[in-house]
Amino acid sequence: MKQTGRGGRSLPLLVVTGLMVIPLAGCGGDEPAATPAAPPPVDSQLPPAGAEGEPVATSAAAGPDACALVSKQEAEQLAGTKLEDAVPVRETCTYTGPVTGPTAQVEVFVGDGAKKFLDVERSLGHELRPLSGVADEAYVSAEAAFVNRAGRWVAVRLVRLNDPAENRAPLERVARTVAGRI
Repeated sequence: MKQTGRGGRSLPLLVVTGLMVIPLAGCGGDEPAATPAAPPPVDSQLPPAGAEGEPVATSAAAGPDACALVSKQEAEQLAGTKLEDAVPVRETCTYTGPVTGPTAQVEVFVGDGAKKFLDVERSLGHELRPLSGVADEAYVSAEAAFVNRAGRWVAVRLVRLNDPAENRAPLERVARTVAGRI
């Protein structure tokens, strides 16, 4: 025979419910609210902010501005669609497709990040086709172009949902353009 408490509820259900509520009893006590954590320290490696939080262009010694290497118009030609305005962060520049689609993104990396990207592509065994006559060294993969002039590396990565073979000629064009601007 099943035991029931008031209202016809099963006692085991009441016991389980009570066990779940007991640990919560200490959550709303009279203890003072915790002091918010201090903000993280300012990263001295970040470029100084300009008006409205936009990065200030860096000096020539720091290297070329990634967004100056590939314009919005050139990024749109590469992606084959309209893109949002550039978002520069340190030695990178990203143009993204509108949220309404189609999926598209162009990323420009300058310096060590560009070289590291190339090294990762090599270590993964991705096909890298050399481009002769472009800077000191240049390669194109199914999704990116890599250019080296005077020891300065630049990578341009293209994200699209298409046949990668369609991207080779546009990536080669952007590699030649970038090589002339490094």
